[in-house]
Amino acid sequence: MFDILSFLPRAVMQGIPLLLGSTGETLTEKSGNLNLGIPGVMYVGAICGVIGSFLYEQKVPADQMNAVLAVGIPMVCCLVGSLLMGLLYCFLTVTLRANQNVTGLALTTFGVGFGNFFGGSIIKLVDSEVPSIVLSATNRYFSASLPFASKLGVVGKVLFSYGFLAYIAVIIAIIASYVLNRTRTGLHLRAVGENPQTADAAGINVVKYKYMATCLGSMIAGLGGLYYVMDYAAGIWSNNAFGDRGWLAIALVIFTVWKPSWGILSSFLFGGLYILHQYIPSGMNLAVKELYKMIPYVVTIIVLIITSMRNKRESQPPASLGLPYFREER
Repeated sequence: MFDILSFLPRAVMQGIPLLLGSTGETLTEKSGNLNLGIPGVMYVGAICGVIGSFLYEQKVPADQMNAVLAVGIPMVCCLVGSLLMGLLYCFLTVTLRANQNVTGLALTTFGVGFGNFFGGSIIKLVDSEVPSIVLSATNRYFSASLPFASKLGVVGKVLFSYGFLAYIAVIIAIIASYVLNRTRTGLHLRAVGENPQTADAAGINVVKYKYMATCLGSMIAGLGGLYYVMDYAAGIWSNNAFGDRGWLAIALVIFTVWKPSWGILSSFLFGGLYILHQYIPSGMNLAVKELYKMIPYVVTIIVLIITSMRNKRESQPPASLGLPYFREER
């Protein structure tokens, strides 16, 4: 039987890293930067949070941990690590005008290697019998649900049984949508992504907006990596455990036609599709199970085809996406 009550909360939790990753990438792409390094950024954000949490847990006994520090230290470490990745990408692509596709792929490779190196080093330090790091004390703070959730039955389980980062992810997506569509800053950012030459001529600082959007987007995406480890994975870090969630987050940007508010329900849909194979009975037929795993990617391809066939401008990516800006050619 398909257990919908256990499936929905799990789909939401699976979708939160995708929501944070896609929201961050949407902001980045609205500035005209195509950051294919989002998987690496999420990886670095996660391992930086793990390092901060690990050092704090080693210094303070679990029963004496301060809730603010237990949450604040890994979050600050995550944001700093993600910010540095965003700055590196901007320095290479905006300042040095390196190819955005190659730079993004290089950052993904670097981020995964960076995470595996330091993750493996910590695993050796704790002399664990299994190749993983368990941060159960920190997980307790990140996964704590709202106190009244258990009293609301099914509604509480479906809507209020998540850690605080899940609600922050939704709030960030709503704020990002509002800023992009309802503020002067959002208007300038979209102008930079559509036509940086015209934006520059109008007095908009193109370089500033590209740096700002890319770095902020990287920090948001990094939180997605932190959420996956500290909440979804119950505080357990394992090398190469992320799978392809970073790439799904990039695909989700196309699925939502560059609208962060659409990403909320879409990320939960993708999260459900990602784990659907675990809930649909397939017996011992592994081939069928592998076909179920392909569903989110098939959906992405179909949406990409439909989006490409439509002539509506709002369904298309920013006109200067992936193109370097040379002010001298203006």
